[in-house]
Amino acid sequence: MTSDIIQLLPDAVANQIAAGEVVQRPASAVKELVENAIDAGADQIKLIVKDAGKSLIQVIDNGCGMSVTDARLCFERHATSKIRKAEDLFAIRTMGFRGEAMASIAAIAHVELRSRRVEDELGTIVQIEGSTVLDQYPENIPAGTNICIKNLFYNIPARRNFLKSNAVEMRHIIDEFQRVALAHPEISFSLHSDGNEVFRLPKEVLKQRIVHLFGNSYNQRLVPVEEDTTILRIQGFVGKPEFAKKTRGEQFFFVNKRFVKDPYLNHAVMNAFEDILPSDSFPFYVLCIDIDPAKIDINVHPTKTEIKYEDEKSIYAILRSAVKRSLGRYNIAPTLDFNQETSFNHMISQKPLDEIQAPTITFNPSFNPFESEGGSSTRTSTRSADYAMGFEKKTAIPQNWDTLYQITEQDNAAQQLPLIPTEEREPAEQEEIKTRVVKQPFQLHNRYVVSQIHSGFMLIDQQAAHERILYEQFVEHLERQQGLSQQSLFPQTIELSNSDAALMQEILPDIQSLGFQLRPFGKTTYIVDGIPADVGNHLNETTVIEQLLEDFKNNKDELKMSKRENLAKSLARSAALKTGTALDHASMADLIDKLFACAVPNISLQGKPIIITFTLQELAERFAKTL
Repeated sequence: MTSDIIQLLPDAVANQIAAGEVVQRPASAVKELVENAIDAGADQIKLIVKDAGKSLIQVIDNGCGMSVTDARLCFERHATSKIRKAEDLFAIRTMGFRGEAMASIAAIAHVELRSRRVEDELGTIVQIEGSTVLDQYPENIPAGTNICIKNLFYNIPARRNFLKSNAVEMRHIIDEFQRVALAHPEISFSLHSDGNEVFRLPKEVLKQRIVHLFGNSYNQRLVPVEEDTTILRIQGFVGKPEFAKKTRGEQFFFVNKRFVKDPYLNHAVMNAFEDILPSDSFPFYVLCIDIDPAKIDINVHPTKTEIKYEDEKSIYAILRSAVKRSLGRYNIAPTLDFNQETSFNHMISQKPLDEIQAPTITFNPSFNPFESEGGSSTRTSTRSADYAMGFEKKTAIPQNWDTLYQITEQDNAAQQLPLIPTEEREPAEQEEIKTRVVKQPFQLHNRYVVSQIHSGFMLIDQQAAHERILYEQFVEHLERQQGLSQQSLFPQTIELSNSDAALMQEILPDIQSLGFQLRPFGKTTYIVDGIPADVGNHLNETTVIEQLLEDFKNNKDELKMSKRENLAKSLARSAALKTGTALDHASMADLIDKLFACAVPNISLQGKPIIITFTLQELAERFAKTL
């Protein structure tokens, strides 16, 4: 007889399995701990991390604290203070409710918990390592909870090896911190990393919280959104269309103060921007939705970032109309206000009637612009002095004026050739001139470059071609670490958001290899002394760096590529000539020469063709078709 093959997993193994879903990286542990502090009623939360959370994650709050029993029980699986019965799942207002986070964290780290309730004289300290309780004892500690997580994934080396660099993991922590801070502006937050203060956010209103997180420039970019219906209540801010970016990073939805990722709601906002925003741009928004918990289901995913709605079509319609109405109400679209005509009264000075003088006009009564050249000399001189503005009467229009505007083949050639009559030239020289004239490239709608070849002609996408040229140049500069720099006449100062500053710190050595001359000036400020010489003068330093960071983040979401390849591609996209730029003959010829010197001249950075060839045979077949 065979033995049973189904067995219960030990708690330590079950906790590690749950940790794989709940705690994917240090930022996941930060999210769980900060949300627990919020659920405890804290209004002051301090987050401390070292080595981007790999060595230490510490959360200190002034919440309700825990008793001796609760401090031990919170590390058990499915132990929670948030729900009591199944019906509570339909009335959840707290951040957590599953009872998995603390047990999962304790299974993969060294944890020390210090907690005391306000009414207790002594608190309790619990030390756990890999789901095993090492010690628990009372001690006199401040009210609230202080939890330390050390050596995350110490007993799962495979998971620890999959973690990215400190700069990358720190950016993820900042992202989670920003989401929680935006959802709870009534709570004071602070974030310290390796002994440096990254954020200090006081209790404030939502607009001030947005400005503190993303920079003072956002103070002028925000449009308030507010709507109150029987189904839901919406409040928050959207960004003005002119400040839209190429990435989705600064888009935040909160449902009952919980951050969610919802493509359906995002589509509603994008639909409201449909007529005033390009299709490849994404607006900034922070929108908070308050809805009856019984009409939604948040028990969908362990990370609780997905929600199901009872009446999603109505929510879509209300959200879209609310955003669209706010954009119109705050003059994003042009409007006429006929009640503002009285506002000019302060610009008109009121004078007594006896002080008002009628304007006087002097003129020449004998002036006749149609008078013939044989008229009186007095009138002629008057016209010359008072009307002709320096043009003399004797300047007659030449009889052959129309021939002055004829474009000859020699003019099209744009070549500085000796002024020798064509019939006096040698036959070989005449043929050379004719060849140069015919093969001269020209521009089509300031978008394509047309160049003749032996079998027909080529149509070249000028922006895609320039992106390919710059990309291969930048890749070579990164390999040699010798990018040419163009010194700025006056150094420029650029202020970045905290997440962008963390990204800049990560890629700064490679950016300098491209030719950027950047130096940090404070926590989130950089001084730009020079930019790559290949970028050209059509963009300023601040614009180049902002577009570079946006494209870098956008490429990172699209494709899995190396950091250097991503950087070269991002800078090429930012610095390339854009569609609509007029080019002269010399620039078009230089573009064609450099394109065919590339290793891959036919394929753009997006994987699309750069060159399309039309043969004479194809043209003949098109003309041979009967209608």
